[in-house]
Amino acid sequence: MLSLNQKLNWVYGIGSAFILLIAMLIYMEVYYVAAIIPLFLIIVGIGFFKLDWMLYLIILSTPLSLNLEQMEFGLGIILPTEPLIFGAMVVFLGRLFYDHRFDAAVFKHPISIGIFIHLIWVGFTVIPSEMPVVSIKFFLSRLWFVVVFFYLMTKFFKYPENINKFFWLYIIPLMIVIIYTVYQHAIRGFEEKPAHWVMQPFFKDHTSYGALLAFYIPVLVGYLFNPGFRWNLKFIAFNVLLIFILGIILSYTRAAWLSLVAALGVYILIKLRIRLWLLLTTGFFVLAAFFTFQEQIFMKLEKNRQDSSGDLSEHVESMSNVATDASNLERINRWNCALRMFEERPVFGWGPGTYKFQYAPFQSSQELTIISTNFGDLGNAHSEYLGPLAEMGILGMLSIIAIIILFYWRAVLLYYKLEIKELKVLVMTAITGFTTYVTHGFLNNFLDTDKASLPFWGFMALVVAIDVYHKNKKDPIVER
Repeated sequence: MLSLNQKLNWVYGIGSAFILLIAMLIYMEVYYVAAIIPLFLIIVGIGFFKLDWMLYLIILSTPLSLNLEQMEFGLGIILPTEPLIFGAMVVFLGRLFYDHRFDAAVFKHPISIGIFIHLIWVGFTVIPSEMPVVSIKFFLSRLWFVVVFFYLMTKFFKYPENINKFFWLYIIPLMIVIIYTVYQHAIRGFEEKPAHWVMQPFFKDHTSYGALLAFYIPVLVGYLFNPGFRWNLKFIAFNVLLIFILGIILSYTRAAWLSLVAALGVYILIKLRIRLWLLLTTGFFVLAAFFTFQEQIFMKLEKNRQDSSGDLSEHVESMSNVATDASNLERINRWNCALRMFEERPVFGWGPGTYKFQYAPFQSSQELTIISTNFGDLGNAHSEYLGPLAEMGILGMLSIIAIIILFYWRAVLLYYKLEIKELKVLVMTAITGFTTYVTHGFLNNFLDTDKASLPFWGFMALVVAIDVYHKNKKDPIVER
C-alpha cells in the first residue's frame, strides 16, 4: 500500500508529464491531439470506475460516428468512437493486468482461440509489410476492435440484462440515421443516384449503410418471436422493423438484399436440421456443375445488359450483369487485382491495410471501368476474404474463414442444446444477423470500420457468453 506522500508524488509526476506533453504538442502545432488528450484522460478516468457506462456510450455513438478522413479533414480518426474504444481497451487491459480476473473458459473457447490466432498472424505480417506504418495502424485498430467488442463484450453479456441494451443502444441511433437518410432522399425525389450518398456523413456510401441495416433486421424479427416480450414491446419492435425495411429498400444496396435472402436460407436449414454431410455433398455438386457449364453460364450472364436502375425490379436484375454494369465490373477488377497481388506474395502478403495503396499496378487495362481509379478512394478489395488474401497471404484469408466456421459450428450446436426459448431466439438472431454480413463480405469489406466491427465481433461475443455462462440455466433469464 502506498503512503500519502508516495501517492502525492505519483500525482505530481503524472501531472507534470501531462503538462509537458501538452506543451510539446502545442509547440509542434499538433493542436487537435493536444485538445483530445484531456478528453481521453477524462474518459479513461470514468472507465476505471464505470467501464459499463463507457461501453454504453461506445455502442450508442457508433452508428453516429464520423470519419474525419472521409470528411476531408485530413485526420485518420473516427470520432467520438476511436478515442472511446482505445480508452476502454486501456482500462480493460489495465484491470486484467492488475487483478488477473477473466474467465479462462472464454479464452479457451474455440471462437476465442480462432480470433487470437488471427490477431497473431495480422501482427506478424506487419513485419514484412510494404508500408509498415499503415500496417501498424491497421493492426492496432483491429486489436482494439477485438479487445473491446469481443473480449470485453463477453464480460458485458455475463449479465443477461445487458443483451437487450447491446441491441437497442445500436438500433435506436441507427434508426435516427435511417430517418435522416430517408428525409435527404425524399427532398431529392427518391432518385436512384442520390441513394448512393444521402447517408453521409454517418456512412461513406450506400453499401456500408445497407450492410448494417441488414445486420440488424434479423434482430428486430427475432423480437417479434421472443416469448419473453410483452405485446407492447413487440409492437415497438415491429414499427422499428418497418423503418429498417424502408431504409434498406431505399438504399438500393443489392448485396444487402441478397444477404437477407442468405440469412433466411440459413434459418430454414437450421430449423429443418439439415445434415452437414448433405450440405457438403450438395455444395460439391453445385461447384462441379458450375465448372462443367461455366462457359455457358458466363455466356448467359454476358447477355444481361441491365444496369443499376431506380426501378427496383431492374435493379435486382442488374445483380448478374457482368457485361456493362460498372459497379459489378469494378468489383471483378478489384478481385482480380487481389488475386494477382496474392500470386506475387502468397505467404505474407503486402501488409495489413495496404491493398488500396498497392493494387493500382495490378490492374489490367482490359478490366478498367469508368469508375476505376489508382487511388483506392472507392473502396478496398470489395471482399472480406480476398482483401486479407492480398494483404496477409493465404493464412490471412484462412484465419478469417476459420473464425466464421468456428462461429457457425458453436452457434448451431448451442442453438440445438438450449432449452430456454428466449436464448434460442437470441442465438438464432446472432446466426442470421451474422450471416447477412459474411454473405455481404463476398462483395464488400467494412471490418476496418467501427460500425461493422461492433456487431461482427459483438455477435460472436454474444454466442460465446451464452455458451459459457447461460446454456445450462433452466429458467428464463432475458430481461423483459
